[in-house]
Amino acid sequence: MRLNPFDTSKIKVRSSSGGRGVRRAGGVGCGTIVIAIIAALVFGVDPMQTIGMVEGVQQQTAPAGSSNDMTEEQVCNMGPYATEACAALTSLNGTWEPIFARSNVRFEQPTLDLFRDGRVMTQGCGGATSASGPFYCPADLGIYIDTSFYDQLAQMSGTRGDFARLYVIAHEYGHHIQNMRGLADQVRSAQRQNPRAANQLQVRMELQADCYAGVWAGLNRDKIEPGDMQEGMAAASAIGDDTLQRNAGQRINPEGFTHGTSQQRREALQRGLRSADVTACDAYFDFN
Repeated sequence: MRLNPFDTSKIKVRSSSGGRGVRRAGGVGCGTIVIAIIAALVFGVDPMQTIGMVEGVQQQTAPAGSSNDMTEEQVCNMGPYATEACAALTSLNGTWEPIFARSNVRFEQPTLDLFRDGRVMTQGCGGATSASGPFYCPADLGIYIDTSFYDQLAQMSGTRGDFARLYVIAHEYGHHIQNMRGLADQVRSAQRQNPRAANQLQVRMELQADCYAGVWAGLNRDKIEPGDMQEGMAAASAIGDDTLQRNAGQRINPEGFTHGTSQQRREALQRGLRSADVTACDAYFDFN
């Protein structure tokens, strides 16, 4: 995808490499447990081991002032993945902010936190390690990406194309869109009211985020290059719940799905791309 160069005046970015971040006291939250389970599926990591590592991180105090020693320019120039992620964030902000403005809905930019082969502390969602994979924290509006995940994704999907990586950040940005639209709060409320439907609702959240990723790509169709969508479809297939369970040697268990099947993820991404319309993604929820 032919992205324009990043513009640090239009993005919020930082690096928490080496365990830098804001200390947060307390135990492991439910969000961390979900991350641990996802890590077990994606990386074959023991969930309890991941939770144990996170608890260890939470007991450490980050050095004063170390949460963001680097300038945004330095963060974006840490390496090719960082430069690409900053360019993607510039494009995502430039695409989504006008949409919210036209609807007179308040919008706040997310902060992209890039780290590698380490651990990170969030301001509202506890701690995580490299095994956690990319995630979004609604409490601090943060997108957290360990760029080493991109290497793992390339192995799983069989493609090292850039659009597979862009799909990942666009998907996490999709969760930010849900947060800004108030959908995340509505889903959490619905999960509390009907715990039995919690997983099903979570799957819809993930599929809608995939759809939003497709909308971003569709609205920037002029920058899409040959092979991009095949890369995106391969990435979506690689991280479908059924594929992850199968590759982990597990019995496919739909009741344990949290992100949707490979086919569902491909279809959600395609829905957004073909429509290039935010309302097309509303099909996953009806809270009106």
